[in-house]
Amino acid sequence: MTDLVRHLLDPVIHHPDSVRVQLVEGEAAVVVEVLVHPSDRERLEADGARLLRAIRNVLSAAAGRRKATLDLVEADAFGASEE
Repeated sequence: MTDLVRHLLDPVIHHPDSVRVQLVEGEAAVVVEVLVHPSDRERLEADGARLLRAIRNVLSAAAGRRKATLDLVEADAFGASEE
């Protein structure tokens, strides 16, 4: 699932090296937490977050029966969840 998210994000962002993806899996749900460069975050949220919504739709289809959620997280929140 993380590879899919990276595959979808890399072509549309300007700083692919700064992308960090963390996967939290449960029985019924999958949460994908993504940290991107601030300018890339603006790009993903621009135009009513249309691009982000499209990526979430693909992720949801790939998850099958489980509910998939993609969250853009702040740098401090992402660092705290890694500890």
